[in-house]
Amino acid sequence: NNMAGVYSDQGNYEKALEYNNKALEIKLAVYGDRHPSVALSYSGIAIVYFQQDIYEKALEYYNKALEIELDVLGDRHPSLGDTYNNMAGVYCKQGNYDKALELYNKALEVKLDVLGDRHPSVGGTYNNMAVVYCEQGKHEKALEYYNKALEIYLPVLGDRHPSVGNTYHSIASVYQEQGEYKKALEYYNKAKDIFLDVYGDRHPSVGGTYNNMAGVYSDQGNYEKAL
Repeated sequence: NNMAGVYSDQGNYEKALEYNNKALEIKLAVYGDRHPSVALSYSGIAIVYFQQDIYEKALEYYNKALEIELDVLGDRHPSLGDTYNNMAGVYCKQGNYDKALELYNKALEVKLDVLGDRHPSVGGTYNNMAVVYCEQGKHEKALEYYNKALEIYLPVLGDRHPSVGNTYHSIASVYQEQGEYKKALEYYNKAKDIFLDVYGDRHPSVGGTYNNMAGVYSDQGNYEKAL
């Protein structure tokens, strides 16, 4: 199972599936087909398919995991929240935004009930829901949910955490799409400062932020600054 994770991180998805299936074979033989560890293997396989953009297969395996989790763990277990969250991500990639939001709300319901309303995982779900609203062009709703995520991240993780930086970056991109360039630059700068502090000046996240800031200056017609 862990070897599959390494292959997945390397982008060797064929090997990742091979080793996930080896693990699954053993778990099915030892535990039977209704064990949480089997559900975990199904989720692992789903993740590999998702990484390859094979969304129907990803959903097939997430549903296998979900069926076991509901049966064995009940409808209020943290694992269930994670599975709903991951399935929602697949539907978002497919452009099925209504289904994505439905499942993110299911995930949110479980997480709020089990983890409380100040847990970073709840913030992560708010963040994911904001992405869906952004894809739908609902910018005000997206900003509302990004700010819900920030309200959790800042007191819990502190103001120099990468998750805070990523959320600032996302907020900036919404303002950029709305043509609110001053606000966009303000939030890109907040993100940049955190990324420089946490990652140093040679990290892709720093480069990506500079790139997006250049896009704002270009949109403003400030081409020298953009360059």
